[in-house]
Amino acid sequence: MASPKAIDNTEKFMLNTYARPALVLSHGNGSYVYDTTGREYLDFTAGIAVTALGHSHPEVAAIVADQATKLVHCSNLYHNEWAPTLAQRIVTATTKAYPQGTQGIYAEGARVFFSNSGTEANEGALKFARKHGKHVVAAGKLGKAVSDAVQGDPNLKSGLVSFTGGFHGRSMGALSLTANPKYQKPFTPLIPGAVTAKYNSIPEMSAFVDERTCGVIVEPIQGEGGIHAAHVDFMRALRRRCDQVGALLIYDEIQCGLGRAGHLWAHHMLPADCSPDIVTMAKPLANGIPIGAIL
Repeated sequence: MASPKAIDNTEKFMLNTYARPALVLSHGNGSYVYDTTGREYLDFTAGIAVTALGHSHPEVAAIVADQATKLVHCSNLYHNEWAPTLAQRIVTATTKAYPQGTQGIYAEGARVFFSNSGTEANEGALKFARKHGKHVVAAGKLGKAVSDAVQGDPNLKSGLVSFTGGFHGRSMGALSLTANPKYQKPFTPLIPGAVTAKYNSIPEMSAFVDERTCGVIVEPIQGEGGIHAAHVDFMRALRRRCDQVGALLIYDEIQCGLGRAGHLWAHHMLPADCSPDIVTMAKPLANGIPIGAIL
């Protein structure tokens, strides 16, 4: 029998978000988790695709325990030993695994910004896109075909495009690009300028991504929307269209990246002319310790 006190306290003091089964997990080992009665379960959920190294990995546990005796938090106001080391490894591993890359993050020195979660990584990526839109207008970097209205007002280049079946998070910006009425309806109105096109539809994508678009976010392989891979022709056309209108191409690899598709990144299975400007990551990046990153 599950611990009644833990369940009672959950129901009494915690906001009800999911219909939880009547069991209390106490610990895990590798691919298995155990409840307070000692019953063993094969963990197919892995914290919703998070614990890629398994539960209670001895090396992970030792490192976390050691660091907890030294420094847990110091903020971005100061240097620390490990954040730049991880950033270097992400950049180096990404470029080494995809030497054919020539566009986007592969065109010049990529940088990393760390966050606390996947939805924060996507939120940050959308903010980068909005800032980029203002920059290209102010710097006069848009093509001659762009209308005078957009050329004269940086705020007009603020549109964001996502695709049907995508899931990018539940914060207000990320939620606005997650086109599922079940998630969106309770929190409308969402942020302005966010539209959704049909996944893998080149004609619809071309119509939605226009001169006012500053950023496009897409999962190379969709997770929550079903395991749907983007077609190569679609991703190639999307890259080309973003270049035409001066928009950033953001790959959300929070669920499909970091080895889950058989490559470091799912987009590494795509040709070089599909390279992204931004990649977002989280989930298995620290095997359950809260972290996300924008590359």
